[in-house]
Amino acid sequence: MNTPESDRELESLRARVAALEEEAARPPVRRHRLRSFFAALLIVLGCVLAPLGIVAAWTADEVGDTDRYVETVAPLASDPDVQAAVANRVTGAVMEHIDLTDLLEGVAPEQRPLLEKALGRLGDSLEGAVRSFVHEKAEEVVSSDAFETVWTDANRAIHTSVVRALTGSGEGAVQIKNDTVTLDLAPVIERVKTRLVDSGLTVAEKIPEVHTDFTILKSDDIGKVKTGFRLLQLMGLWLPVIAVLLAAGGVLLSVHRRRSLIAAALGFAGAALILGIGLTVFRTVYLNALPDTVSQAAAGSVYDALIRLLRTTVRMVVTLGVVLAVAAWLSGRGRSATVVRQLWHSGIAATRSTADRFGMRTGPVGPFVRRHRAWITWILVAAAILAYVLWSYPTGWVVLGLALALLFALAVAEFLADEPDEPGETEKMPDHSTKSPGGTPTPGGTTSPDETP
Repeated sequence: MNTPESDRELESLRARVAALEEEAARPPVRRHRLRSFFAALLIVLGCVLAPLGIVAAWTADEVGDTDRYVETVAPLASDPDVQAAVANRVTGAVMEHIDLTDLLEGVAPEQRPLLEKALGRLGDSLEGAVRSFVHEKAEEVVSSDAFETVWTDANRAIHTSVVRALTGSGEGAVQIKNDTVTLDLAPVIERVKTRLVDSGLTVAEKIPEVHTDFTILKSDDIGKVKTGFRLLQLMGLWLPVIAVLLAAGGVLLSVHRRRSLIAAALGFAGAALILGIGLTVFRTVYLNALPDTVSQAAAGSVYDALIRLLRTTVRMVVTLGVVLAVAAWLSGRGRSATVVRQLWHSGIAATRSTADRFGMRTGPVGPFVRRHRAWITWILVAAAILAYVLWSYPTGWVVLGLALALLFALAVAEFLADEPDEPGETEKMPDHSTKSPGGTPTPGGTTSPDETP
């Protein structure tokens, strides 16, 4: 026979057993903390390496691919600032080799009218008139299709020299002298000499072969830049892959994977955004540090052209990170995400209902999509990822376009999978049954109030 004391002991024993079972079912706090720590560490390392990975990929692209390099610098031949800088540099080099005192004496009498007509009214400054005339011919050369051809062919031919200049190995047409990357303008000067002679300034024939440099890049710390450039070139495309793998490992190791995925995606986007801001700030610092002899406008155009692909990659990574974060958030159990999903499903269901009222039927497609809906969803996601991976140099707009295309495809799949009401089921048949006063079932099939359903 149980006594009150034994009952209390039994209740106490049951409480202790329940507490032990609850403690055993609860995950070890220490183990979760270690997992969270290492997951956060991997994600942070991935985010830190993300900007370096972007720069490494850009370095491998610009250096390892001659066609990509030529495609990058080719538009500079038609850039007004670059053309003006080249014309000024060529004019200065030509004027250094023209003897103004012997200009008219050395011209044959029959050629003097043509020369005087070409020079126009000299006024008080013969040097100014000649310089203006030479500058005009230089502008004609640099704005012609011939200059674009010379510029493109020269850059294609000296691509190896550019690599040597930036990596500090060997010599070439593009060299680093006094912390400056320069390009020899001798071919342009030869064409200007020909234009001058054809225009009546035959004294230009006496100008010897002139080699003058056009500054492409200048930096007091170019030695350090070369070291970092070489290191990034060796890393190539492996560094961005390592960054992504580290972040992915952190997400898989995390206890709350969806939250970690959102954090990693936003972390990558933030790191890329910081890199983009750094490129803009460095542009201002770089241009302000140039000497007065270098055209800031032309240097800015060269800088923008060289990092154009880098900026495109930055925008793409920012867009991709935001898209992944939004997708991970929408798939979560939060109240806001649930409301958004419900609005999505309600909108598609309303569209499907409207289509049904107009007599639209999916035929055998609807049942097929309903049976294989999960597979179709994964196939669409895989197709979007594959399109992104195989896209040559995707931009932010490409990422956004693929995301919107995937959303549209998923909406179409859900529209087709939404099972319409069968004929006769859209309206319920009226119930004409009545209840008996005693609450007993009637022939109509209703249940009396005192009967449990």
